[in-house]
Amino acid sequence: MNSRTDRRSIAGPAGALELAIDSPPVARGVAVLCHPHPLHGGTMDNKVVQTMARAFVQIGYRAVRFNFRGIGASQGQWDEGRGEVDDALAVIAAERAAALPLAVGGFSFGGYVAAAAAARVEGVERRVLVAPAVTNFPVPAVSQDTIVLHGEADDVVPLAAVLDWARPQSLPVTVFPGTGHFFHGQLPLLKNLIVGAWHR
Repeated sequence: MNSRTDRRSIAGPAGALELAIDSPPVARGVAVLCHPHPLHGGTMDNKVVQTMARAFVQIGYRAVRFNFRGIGASQGQWDEGRGEVDDALAVIAAERAAALPLAVGGFSFGGYVAAAAAARVEGVERRVLVAPAVTNFPVPAVSQDTIVLHGEADDVVPLAAVLDWARPQSLPVTVFPGTGHFFHGQLPLLKNLIVGAWHR
């Protein structure tokens, strides 16, 4: 994300996992962020994921992005979402050592992974899901303070599908009018809305 991004690796369930960490001057929490589908070009350097990282740094959280197994310098191979949730859990476990409040977030496929991983650990402070892939993966129910952001014109994950997932949970969804899946031209607004929603 910038020259001060700390790049490192940790042991994961299928081998080493590549991480990129951006930190505020003083961290009051840590956010583990999950990238889009690995088989469709998703990496931890995806622009939406980097925007989420910038938002969390502004909030005062250390933002931890990572590559799923088989992507970049991360070892292993695609595991249809199952192993990728395990990858996220490994990163969460490594970051819990700092004993800071924990947030999780993700974009598209990463939204599914973030929600699924958060459902399996105690003490997640909050979730941020951007265009969660509810049409292709079993995204679990989430807490009502979860921040969900979606484009009205998303042709990868239709808005109607996200609303169908959110409705039984009485979960609000912030809709970007006329915006597609990748939030082209809307990344500054995306960042500002995450920051603003976090403080509400």
